[in-house]
Amino acid sequence: MSVTIQKVETKAQLKAFVKFPLELYKGCPFYVPNIYLDEMSALDPAKNPMSKYSKSAKFLAYKDGKIVGRVAAIINEIANRDWNHQEVRFGWIDFIDDKEVSKALIEAVIAFGKEYGMTQISGPLGFTDFDNEGCVVEGFDDISSFMLKYNYPYYGEHFEALGMAKVNDWLEYRIYVPDQLPEKVTRAAGLVAERYNLHVRKISKKQVRKEHYGQKIFDLVNRTYNVLFDFTVLPPEVIDNYVDTFLGLLDLKFVTLIENAEGKLVGLAVCMPSLAKAVKKGNGYLFPFGWWHLLKSMYVKHEEAIEMLLIAVDPEYQNRGVHAIIFQDLITNIAKGGFKYGESNAEMETNNKVQNLWGDYRKEFKRRRRVFSKEI
Repeated sequence: MSVTIQKVETKAQLKAFVKFPLELYKGCPFYVPNIYLDEMSALDPAKNPMSKYSKSAKFLAYKDGKIVGRVAAIINEIANRDWNHQEVRFGWIDFIDDKEVSKALIEAVIAFGKEYGMTQISGPLGFTDFDNEGCVVEGFDDISSFMLKYNYPYYGEHFEALGMAKVNDWLEYRIYVPDQLPEKVTRAAGLVAERYNLHVRKISKKQVRKEHYGQKIFDLVNRTYNVLFDFTVLPPEVIDNYVDTFLGLLDLKFVTLIENAEGKLVGLAVCMPSLAKAVKKGNGYLFPFGWWHLLKSMYVKHEEAIEMLLIAVDPEYQNRGVHAIIFQDLITNIAKGGFKYGESNAEMETNNKVQNLWGDYRKEFKRRRRVFSKEI
């Protein structure tokens, strides 16, 4: 029986869209689901503030009356403007190992893009860089982190069969917490802090809101990351949404902020104790017992890994050794917390500045993920 595509238009269809990967990856030891309620909000135009800056549609693929695939088509108007292209993105894509299914899903995205004059298709990408992005093409035998998602090995083969080629790769590393900070890092931290009159600032969750540190953090991220592949500069209301989403999950001991004498934020690192195994136990649901696994992992017995979500240094202060101050505070607190290793965020393979940061630490390659693209 042939594949049929249906556009998601009802709440029941949206629920089916969000739940499909739970069936597809059932029994897979490496897959970590997203939190169900967060996914429902991210994919609901009424709840996702990026809807103001994008056009989107969601599609389900059916075969023999059963859901066999899903995909979201996204036109990110901010990125298209800033990068001067006409791109329709495909994201939230999952499918069984059937090339007829993947072809039908991608064709639905292309048709949506052409409707609005788009000339290329790229993905997997989300509404912003803080959504799931990239297809895993190397490193299939390790559990996913909480923030970066896993996919089966056949995904990349399907995208290539559809005429898409690599446009960007990210690398992920496991970085082991040292027993002692390298002496040169400690020495450099003191020298750089004195030379540029910089200091570490630790904040409470109350201060994040009262003193608008969420906005300050993402403003620095916007200034630092805006030169990286297809980056979306985040508007204020989108920033507020991310602050509301992530603040409850963060332990601010593992957030390091660097300020200058005028109180300007010039560097930061944001880490979070991994929730991967806790979320996996609850299968992405908070109820009836998923919340207990999360709270236990956050406050009672954490996992061995800490996830390194963000590291950023203001372009004006780059190449001045500011990362030494960041690492002195951050690694000290991570070691005190008893973590054995950090899971890096996805790092562009061409971003040597970030990858060089780990030169003084024991690390191992974990995973490669890729964005595919073609003209349409």
